Amino acid sequence: MKTYTFHIKGMHCAACPTLIKGELEDLQEVSSATVSLRYQRVEIVGDFSDKAPEYIARDLGEVLHPHGYTLALERHTHRVEWSEFILALPIAGAFIMLFILLQKLGIVNLVTSGNVTYGTAFIIGLIASVSTCMAVVGGLVLSISANFAREGEKIRPQMLFHVGRLVSFFLLGGLAGLLGSLFTLGATGTFVLSFIVALILLVLGINLLDVFPSLKRWQPTLPGVISRHIHGLKEINHTLTPFLVGSATFFLPCGFTQSMQIYTFTTGSFWTGAFTMSAFALGTLPVLALLSFSSLAIHKQAQSGVFFKSAGLVVIFFGAFNLINSLVAAGIIAPLFSF
Repeated sequence: MKTYTFHIKGMHCAACPTLIKGELEDLQEVSSATVSLRYQRVEIVGDFSDKAPEYIARDLGEVLHPHGYTLALERHTHRVEWSEFILALPIAGAFIMLFILLQKLGIVNLVTSGNVTYGTAFIIGLIASVSTCMAVVGGLVLSISANFAREGEKIRPQMLFHVGRLVSFFLLGGLAGLLGSLFTLGATGTFVLSFIVALILLVLGINLLDVFPSLKRWQPTLPGVISRHIHGLKEINHTLTPFLVGSATFFLPCGFTQSMQIYTFTTGSFWTGAFTMSAFALGTLPVLALLSFSSLAIHKQAQSGVFFKSAGLVVIFFGAFNLINSLVAAGIIAPLFSF
C-alpha cells in the first residue's frame, strides 16, 4: 500500500467530496480516499503495483470524468471566466425583470415579506437540480440506473427513486415544520432563521459564480458519515432500494436543500413545511428525471459556465431580496421595494 496525493479540478460544493470518495473507494485498488474541498485535492491509499503516479491519475480520472472532475499531479490554477458574464448578466437580468413584472401585475407572488413561498421553493429546487450541489444525487441516480440495468430493469427503479424522494420531502418537511411548532420562536427566532436562510442563498449564489473558490468551504453540510452511508445504499440490489435511496436524499449535503429545511422550522406547521419541501422537490424533478432516463448532465456541457453564472446571479437576487425583506419584517429598516 502506498499513499498518493492528486489535485482535483471541478469541485464546487460540499457534496463533491462525498461523491469523489464514494467513486474512488469502490475501486479494488483503492483502500481509502480522503478528499479536501478546501485544498481541492485527494489523498489515496492503495495498491497500484508499479504504476507511475501520472498513469494512476489518468486511470482514476477516467472514473471521475463522467461526474465532471479531473485529477492531476500539479495543482490547478483557478481562472475566472469573466467573459461568461457577458451572456450571464443579461440572462439573469431578464429573469429578474420578468419576476418583478409578474410581481407588479400580481400574477405571482414568489416572495412575500419575510417568507419563502411555494413558488420560491420550486424555483430554488429547479436551480439546485442543475447546480453542482446535486452532484451526489445525480451520481446516485446514474449508479442505480447502471446496477439495475444489468438485470434488465430500467424504468421501475427510476420511478421508485423519484417517488421515494417526493414522499420523503413531503413527510420529513412536514415533520420539520411540526418540530418548529413545538418551540416558541417568536419574532426574534423567526428573524434569525430567515436571516440564516438568506445568507445561505447568498453563499450558494456566489459559489455558483465560481469567482471566490475559498468561499466554498463555508457552505453548510451534514456530517460526511451520513452521506457516505446513503451513497453506499446504491450497491444493494433489493427491490425497494431505489425507493429507500430516493427517500434518504433528504439528508444529503446540499446547501439549497438545507436552506429550505431551515425555513420549514420557521413555519411551525406540518402542512406548510410539507408543501414547501414538496415544491422544492418538484423543482428538482424535471432535470433529475432527464438525468436518470437519458444520462443528461448539464455540468458537462460547454455552456455550463454561462448557465451556472446566470443561476448564481438569480440565487444572489433571491438571497438579497429575502434578506432585505427579513430586515423590513423585523422593523430594522424601511421597505426598499414597492413589489
